[in-house]
Amino acid sequence: MARNLEPSCKQCRREGGKLFLKGTRCETDKCAIERRNYPPGEHGRGRVKETEYLLQLREKQKAKRIYGVLERQFRRYYAKASRQPGITGENLLALLERRLDNVLLRAGFALSPKDARQLVRHGHTRVNGRKVDIPSFEVKEGDVIEIKEKSKDITRILQAVRFAEGRPGSTWLKVDLEKRRAEVTSLPKREDIELPIKESLIVELYSK
Repeated sequence: MARNLEPSCKQCRREGGKLFLKGTRCETDKCAIERRNYPPGEHGRGRVKETEYLLQLREKQKAKRIYGVLERQFRRYYAKASRQPGITGENLLALLERRLDNVLLRAGFALSPKDARQLVRHGHTRVNGRKVDIPSFEVKEGDVIEIKEKSKDITRILQAVRFAEGRPGSTWLKVDLEKRRAEVTSLPKREDIELPIKESLIVELYSK
């Protein structure tokens, strides 16, 4: 399965802000944005003319990197969002939020998007009691997502749970950290998605 192999810190520097692709490291002074807050490459410190197209492109790239999807898959999400009733940009973010790997991250069972993706691919997750190993699996309202019984105490999940304790969770998920269980109580709305993404710019880019 295709995935983005570009170093996580370079992706954050390219977008000019923290995308939290490395979990807890992003909240320390070791974060690349804290040390080198400019784009990677030999021309990183040069002045760039911020055209309308560039702003739209960067917003799309930011969304792709946050959710860990590549261009072809992102286009499919956009096409599906555009066919749904409502605002296309908000539909797009809601579809991306409902990815199984993202749900594990929002629930606090993983520290980073890559960790969440790996948990799914390695068969550590169950949806409504059934094994699901597809990171892009789209959860629905009422679905129950759990960590497999034998996997509940593996080190990286324990670390993620300890980090998540006492932190506010997603409003559309009912999470039981002790049981490693999350239920989708409602579909995510735009106000539930606290990400620095201007989805209107993405819609403008694809509408050209």
